Amino acid sequence: MSEGCTHNCESCPSNCAERTAVQDMHVQPHDLSQIKKVIGVVSGKGGVGKSLVTAMSAVLSSKKGYKTAILDADITGPSIPKMFGLHEKAQQNEDGLLPVQTKGGIEVMSLNLLMENETDPVIWRGPVIAGVVTQFWTDVIWGDVDFMFVDMPPGTGDVPLTVFQSIRTDGIIVVTSPQDLVSMIVEKAVNMAKMMDIPILGVVENYSYVECPDCGKKINIFGESRIDEIAAAKGLKVLGKIPMKQTVAQKCDKGEIEDCKGCHIKAVGELLDEMAKEK
Repeated sequence: MSEGCTHNCESCPSNCAERTAVQDMHVQPHDLSQIKKVIGVVSGKGGVGKSLVTAMSAVLSSKKGYKTAILDADITGPSIPKMFGLHEKAQQNEDGLLPVQTKGGIEVMSLNLLMENETDPVIWRGPVIAGVVTQFWTDVIWGDVDFMFVDMPPGTGDVPLTVFQSIRTDGIIVVTSPQDLVSMIVEKAVNMAKMMDIPILGVVENYSYVECPDCGKKINIFGESRIDEIAAAKGLKVLGKIPMKQTVAQKCDKGEIEDCKGCHIKAVGELLDEMAKEK
């Protein structure tokens, strides 16, 4: 620290140790919350099935016996409650907000669980949305949680930045599709994670193929998948390839995602077991 320091780094030309030291901006969760691992589910663009992967990962985690929660940070497009058939409003007590539990025991907090009407649009600016996400972390009584999945909004804007800066994230899962844009989508998410110094746990490809109901042949609607090639080039794991299935869409629409049969992201389960062993 230089002599006569005013402690105002913005106007100070000196590059002293105090100025260059990296400050930890992470905030603590609610005092009554004990959250062991936080996994962000991200995508470089919208419409690739990020919320579906969040829900499927949480269901898989819960069925493996882990205490599981979902923080729905996709404030302007909160689809998590609908997938789980949640329509009741979140309650609160003198200590804070209480998450709503799915029939399988997954704890969920989403803006749709606080609004009077589920279909009301959220016409807020970025800083306000980011503030709400932070409150979901600090003001909600999550209790004991082994794995929390954060359904992130698409892209690399205010909210993803706030989540990564405010919530200590143990890793992210990148969701993409087999279209030609896949390389750019993955690149955006990977670059942001690197800039924020957050581990990339792997990649999940959605809309991977359609399976013929008669012969079982896999049909690549969007062309041949390049996810293995792209993941290998970046040293990433492919955690799953989810096909386009009418039954899955129907279960999501009915709020019965927990009843879906079969799992196309088994590698996510293996990943969770590995992370659970870490201290």
